[in-house]
Amino acid sequence: MLAAFERVLGLPDAWYSAPSAGVLLAQGDEPTSMYGIAIIVGILVALVFVAILGFFLIQYGKLWFQAFMSEADVKLANLIRMHFTKVNPNVIVQAKVMAAQAKLNISRSDGISTHRLEAHYLAGGNVMNVIHAIIAAHRARIPLDFDQAAAIDLAGRDVLDAVQTSVYPKVIDCPDPKRSGKTTLSAITKNGIELRVRARVTVRTNIEQLIGGATEDTVIARVGEAIISSIGSAASHFDVLENPDMITRVVLSRALDAQTAFEIVSIDIADIDVGENIGARLQSDQAEADTRVARAQAERRRAEAIAQEQQMKARVSENRSRLVLAEAEVPKAMAEAFQAGRIGATDSSLPMDQAT
Repeated sequence: MLAAFERVLGLPDAWYSAPSAGVLLAQGDEPTSMYGIAIIVGILVALVFVAILGFFLIQYGKLWFQAFMSEADVKLANLIRMHFTKVNPNVIVQAKVMAAQAKLNISRSDGISTHRLEAHYLAGGNVMNVIHAIIAAHRARIPLDFDQAAAIDLAGRDVLDAVQTSVYPKVIDCPDPKRSGKTTLSAITKNGIELRVRARVTVRTNIEQLIGGATEDTVIARVGEAIISSIGSAASHFDVLENPDMITRVVLSRALDAQTAFEIVSIDIADIDVGENIGARLQSDQAEADTRVARAQAERRRAEAIAQEQQMKARVSENRSRLVLAEAEVPKAMAEAFQAGRIGATDSSLPMDQAT
């Protein structure tokens, strides 16, 4: 049996001419026996390699064949590497096939290479979303490369939605009832009339400023502020009602989309309603407030007058008490003068009534 196996392996005649390997070893033919062992080990290694290769061919052969027929430039070695790096090969192969069929650049140097797709997948990015966005941008002739799309995707933005918004502009309500709970903006003209305005802002995505640019909330806030300011500068509400486009002209001239992820295409006034006469109400409130202030001041002056009157009465009472005290001192002083002999009963220098 061993001799037959040795003949199949193609060993030299000196090997299989002996009855067994033990005989050769016994005869001292050591180089020949080592040569045979090396061949056997090599064959076993080759069989293991073929078995592993067969396993990967069975598991990834369909994907490799699909990529090969689509000229997607995905080799079997790439699929084996994805198996060990925990990358989903189905996603990568599908992305490469879509890129190849869309005639995108899939070269290894500056295109959508397999290594770049694997790196984006391992970084937690959405590979299919990025590929769909790049294909849509390519069809719409919008400049968008893989690095920029991957950066937008990793930044947390929906790059496919951004490209679609660039192709099909989006309409934003100002104000947005879902965000603020209000349906109209309230602004007051110079004559005090309130106007309630509802606008619709048409925007498209600015791909270059999508990373780090302000979102829709900033655009809505800026547009609302500009509308209120332009209405507030109008002399009368009749001017605004006659020419609503004066609001849009003023708003568009302020470049409100600066440093934002959007470009404002147009601003349309959807509805204008006349509200309250805020000026008259404010004047009425001011007059009532002035009346209350005047009443308070009059009440204060009345209180001060009453206090002063009471103070004068107290002074009169005080002077009367002093007069009574002074009158009480006169008899006492006259008695002391009589006792001292300074005056007599018939003193001519005193009046008659005092002498008596």
